[in-house]
Amino acid sequence: MELGKIESMLLETLERDGALFFGLIDPMQDIEQSLRFARAFHEGGADVLLMGGSLGVDPASLNETAKRVRETVSTPIILFPGNVDGLTQYADALYYMCLMNSNNPYWITGAHALSAFAIKRMGIETIPTSLIIVEPGETVGWVGDAKPVPLHKPEIAAAYALAGKMMGHRITILERGSGAPGPSPPEMFSWVKKAVGHPVICAGSQKSLGDIEKTLLGGADGVQVASLIQKADNPEAEAKRIIRFVKETGKKKLKRR
Repeated sequence: MELGKIESMLLETLERDGALFFGLIDPMQDIEQSLRFARAFHEGGADVLLMGGSLGVDPASLNETAKRVRETVSTPIILFPGNVDGLTQYADALYYMCLMNSNNPYWITGAHALSAFAIKRMGIETIPTSLIIVEPGETVGWVGDAKPVPLHKPEIAAAYALAGKMMGHRITILERGSGAPGPSPPEMFSWVKKAVGHPVICAGSQKSLGDIEKTLLGGADGVQVASLIQKADNPEAEAKRIIRFVKETGKKKLKRR
């Protein structure tokens, strides 16, 4: 399958900047809040806006939120779906995502089959993606019936990631779950990056700039951020600060090549 416009943009940006920033928006929150965060991410220089949630979404709310966001900012929208209800024609692309360490085949191929024709009709670009749940897993691990990778076993995460690559996936995401005490260990990102070579993303759990730096220098190519911005007294200023730091850290990575 050929690379689409959004995936090509991600690769070009990573080559240029050394790191990617994804701003995550929960479409189930108030639309005006979503628009404020979308503007904050856009003005701060985010590469992508992500939309989705582990407990699923109301399709009407997702559709309206994505429509309003698209009318407000030009930053591309990628769907980070929790289930087949996480689709909207107003998105630019979709993580076509297999939960690699799920015990339930529904999350590996079932939801994909159920949504395939709808995705094709909508004309959404699909990005073949491996999602790997790392302990504790939190909500996404519970919903996805995952067998979370132990923190001290990076080789297990690397094995799942390599299997995904062999299946044709071109992005790998490590996810500890919303509310986890921190991101996956830097050495886990190092193992996974060495195994697959393609972009490796940390999904959330960043608590500080220090966490972000360790994650990116450890081997991750990008970070997905929500709560650090949404809980800030001044989301606009915080988005600029964090995104600037991500890009500065990316430049450090480029110098190490």
